[in-house]
Amino acid sequence: MFLIISTIFIKGIPYIKGAFFTKEVQFSIKLSMKTTSISTLICMLLAIPTSYAFTKLNFPFKKISQILIELPLCLPYLVLGVSLLIVFSSPAGKFLKSIGIKVVYSQLGIIIAQITVNLPYTIRFIKTAFQEVDTRLEFISQTLGASKFKTFMNVTIPLSKNSLMGALILTWSRGLGEFGATLMLVGVTRMKTETLPASIYLNVATGDMGVAMASALILFIISSLSLFIANYFSGKSYDKNRLKSN
Repeated sequence: MFLIISTIFIKGIPYIKGAFFTKEVQFSIKLSMKTTSISTLICMLLAIPTSYAFTKLNFPFKKISQILIELPLCLPYLVLGVSLLIVFSSPAGKFLKSIGIKVVYSQLGIIIAQITVNLPYTIRFIKTAFQEVDTRLEFISQTLGASKFKTFMNVTIPLSKNSLMGALILTWSRGLGEFGATLMLVGVTRMKTETLPASIYLNVATGDMGVAMASALILFIISSLSLFIANYFSGKSYDKNRLKSN
């Protein structure tokens, strides 16, 4: 691992200044930031109620639903991308295109690919966070007259906020580096669907290793900062749970 990181730095540093100010790299950074932020927000909005349902509610076919939702975690991202391509190339996908919602070979497709890849991971992470909340506090809240929704907003969410922040940041970081499903659904087109991972792929394919390694270094720096922040919030959550157990 040290050898890999050293290679990224040694090969990337000499080119990073020149590459950073090129229109291509700046476009890929902006596109990556935009699509990843949107997909992360959508993942969180979908994952929080879903995770709550799986941890706090009982309903028919609960186990089967969990398995189906988490199944993409076991599949290669290329397979997910091919599946998305087939879906959005079907008559339903063509209908969406006819009313102005173009997914295949578009920036919207990048967002959808990132959501498909990251949503099961986000649900599992948040589900674990909700499972760690002291159920006695939730029970006391409801015995004092609070509804399930008020208990969720005033007890469950505050007690798991650090874990939720960690989930948000890790989901964002994973979305930033997603490439397999995106490649199959939207392809790689310069200055159109060129995210940071796509920029690395394109420049390696054209033999421009300097820009490729500079893009890799930028991606590595952003991802490392994200991981550091996520670990900070995860550490706070762990310390809080340890104090409760003591």
